[in-house]
Amino acid sequence: MSMQVSGSYRDCRNEFWERLQEGKDSTKAAGTERSAGDTSESIPFPKDEYISSEKSGAGPDGLYHMGKDENGNPKVLYNDPKKNEGADKHGQPKVGADNPKKYAENCTANTDKVDREIEKLKEQKQQLEQQIKAALDDEEKVKELEKKLSRIEAELSQKDNDTYRRQNAVIS
Repeated sequence: MSMQVSGSYRDCRNEFWERLQEGKDSTKAAGTERSAGDTSESIPFPKDEYISSEKSGAGPDGLYHMGKDENGNPKVLYNDPKKNEGADKHGQPKVGADNPKKYAENCTANTDKVDREIEKLKEQKQQLEQQIKAALDDEEKVKELEKKLSRIEAELSQKDNDTYRRQNAVIS
């Protein structure tokens, strides 16, 4: 891709340059002769200043730097200024620092209640199957027992899985 600049840089307006020129013109009009250093004091000139990390006294924050992982291999690390307020340079919390982050807690999930409920449904299913076998001569009773059996089987298929156990586990 190529670009062509039309016009010249003299056509661009630069307010800072205009203020600088006005400042020079006002000093000439006043008839005072100043040195070049004095004119820069009258009109502030923007400048950047480099401050080395040794002079600043603080390490780089919010920057990427090279470090080593737990195996000693080179790794790119990031210093997050928000994260490291209460931590040392390795990211570990300082001793005595009030850290709002909670540490990992030991939790146990108890599924005994769910397991008992499933066992109860399985026992009801077995009882209904035995009752159906015992009542072969009464068709109305067999149909009624088969309806109950189908409801219990549907409920059992819904509850006898890991997802249901996790959802209804008691966490302590």
